[in-house]
Amino acid sequence: MRVIRKYANRRLYDTQQSRYVTLEDLRRLILDEIPFRVEDAKSGEDLTRTILLSIIIEQEQEADGEAEVFSNDLLAQFIRVYDMAQPLPLARYLEQGTRLMLEQQKHMQDQWQQAMRHSPMELMRELAEENMRFWQQTIGQPGNGKGAGGGKDDDSKKS
Repeated sequence: MRVIRKYANRRLYDTQQSRYVTLEDLRRLILDEIPFRVEDAKSGEDLTRTILLSIIIEQEQEADGEAEVFSNDLLAQFIRVYDMAQPLPLARYLEQGTRLMLEQQKHMQDQWQQAMRHSPMELMRELAEENMRFWQQTIGQPGNGKGAGGGKDDDSKKS
C-alpha cells in the first residue's frame, strides 16, 4: 500500500515516488484503483478519510451544478443521520449500492462495446441467452445444475 505523508504545511508527499502530490494526483490513484494511506508526517495518524472527503469536496465545487452528486437536501439528510439516537448503517448501504451501480455501469459499457463488434441480431441473441440463464438461476429451474432455489447464492456474487 502506498503511503502518503501529510505535513503541517498541508503538503502531501508520496513516499513511493519521492515527490509531492496534489489531491488530483490522489484522485487519479483512486481511479486507477491503487490503494494508499494518508498519514500525518509527525504523529503517523491515519488521515485517509479526511483527504478522501477533501477530494469529494473539490469535485463537487468543480461540478458547477452540472454533475453534482450531493444535493443540499441529501447533505442535510446525512447530517440528520449523524444526530439519530441509533444511526442507520448508512455506510454499508451506500458502499453496497455504489458498488452495484458501478458494476452495472461497467456491464452496460461492455454491452455497448459488444454492440459495436457484433451485428444487432447477434447482440440480441446473446442478451436473450444471458437473460434466460439469469432467470433460470433465479428461479432455480432444473437443468441448470442447481436444485430449487439454487440460484440464490449466485445472486449475491453478481452484485
